[in-house]
Formats: sequence, structure tokens, C-alpha cells
Amino acid sequence: MVQTRKRSMSELLAKLFNHIMDMESKAVITEEFSDITNNDMHIIEAIGVSEHRNMSSIAHNLSVTVSTLTTNMNGLEKKGYIVRERSLEDKRVVYVVLTEKGRKAFYHHRDFHKKMIKAIMKDLSEEEMEILYRCLSNLTGFLESSH
Repeated sequence: MVQTRKRSMSELLAKLFNHIMDMESKAVITEEFSDITNNDMHIIEAIGVSEHRNMSSIAHNLSVTVSTLTTNMNGLEKKGYIVRERSLEDKRVVYVVLTEKGRKAFYHHRDFHKKMIKAIMKDLSEEEMEILYRCLSNLTGFLESSH
């Protein structure tokens, strides 16, 4: 019984991941944002709107190298989603900032995630939400320790 449940959970997680990726790309990459990919949208999310972020911190957040991120940033800059600004204190430091177009994409993506979370939590009790949160935290810990 336990083995069957584990196998079912594994299959469920795989299906869930595929559904989320598919649904997110359909919901997030609309006609207005057809010039970027789902990956680009996650980079925009990692840049955020609240503070200036440098390439190293963004790359770390996304678990990629700075050189990999640079390629994506060049494309996002050409398309008008980001700008690079040199630090006034240390000219060697370059910050990445979302433009108005980039902020619009950020909020569009965030709204998709808010709707998804609302749908997940709509019928859960406080106790069930706590259990779900612990499960997702455990999964995140596993995934972060695996690379």
C-alpha cells in the first residue's frame, strides 16, 4: 500500500509539474508578451520590482551561471524589458532594473501565481494549509539540495 501511494505521488508530481508549466506558458505568454519565453518571465520575476539586483544575485536566485544569465539579459534588454544601470558607489557593479514594460510583465506573471494559489487553497482548512506548506517546503529543500 505504501509503495503504491509513493508511486502515485510520484506520478502526480510529474503530471502536476507538466500541467503547471503548460498552463503557465499559455496564461502568461499572451499576445502582449509573445516576444518572450516562460523562462524570460521567470527571469523577470527574479529581478523583481522592489530593489535593484545585480547579475550575481539574480543568477544565484535562478541557480544559473552569470554567463548563462547574460545571454538572456541581452535579449530582454533588446526587447525593452530591462535596463542595466551602473552603481554610483562602485562602477564595477551593474544593476538590472525592470522597465515599465518589464514591470507590466512582472505583475502579469504574479497575477497568474496569485490565481493558482487561490485555487489551491480555496477549500483547505488552516490545518490542511499548514500540512501543504510543510510538504512544499520539504520538496523545495530536497530540490535545492539536489543540485
